[in-house]
Amino acid sequence: MELLERIEQQIRTTRLPLFGITLAAVPCPDTPLILTLHWHAFVREHIAEVDGAQAVAFRAVPSSALQVNDRWQNLLAVDHAALEAAWELGAWDIARAERPACLRPGADSSEAMDCLKAFGAFPFGAGADQVVVADAPDAEELLDLAARRGYLTWTFRPVRGGIWKEFADDTTLRPDGTREPPCPVAPIPPAANRARRTIYRFGVSERLTH
Repeated sequence: MELLERIEQQIRTTRLPLFGITLAAVPCPDTPLILTLHWHAFVREHIAEVDGAQAVAFRAVPSSALQVNDRWQNLLAVDHAALEAAWELGAWDIARAERPACLRPGADSSEAMDCLKAFGAFPFGAGADQVVVADAPDAEELLDLAARRGYLTWTFRPVRGGIWKEFADDTTLRPDGTREPPCPVAPIPPAANRARRTIYRFGVSERLTH
């Protein structure tokens, strides 16, 4: 599974700093994954497109939701790929959230919104600003599956290619904000049909080593 390569390619292409990364999957083998990159950058908006015009507002660059079509048979394989990407990109930790079906009786409306955002299907925010640009042709089918079967997300904040390098108090990082593979943390099997949050911790604070 080439998650790391896809992320690195996007960093090189956009040349924008990353705030965070989200990966979403439904618990069905060989279904596509949705990889969302959240950028920390702003676009200047002008009243008129003329030389020397002052910016009247700043609009956040939309997140990028990409479909990953790599084949997989077990959620532990997806877990392992997410861990490897987060480890090599220098993240302090990675959080895995196991979420139940949002179409179940009694589910809160916020769960449906979380599901939409996880699969890049939440295109508009306040003032109709576009907050996600999706290149995910199967997102609608994945969203339907997630709403009925539940889904998982993995979230982390990379140091490599991100905005966190100057704040990184982590003795495990190389000077460029990366780590030497492979990731030493073993995946934990997900629970069956219940909500659970798992935090994989990678970083070691320099203050705790003295």
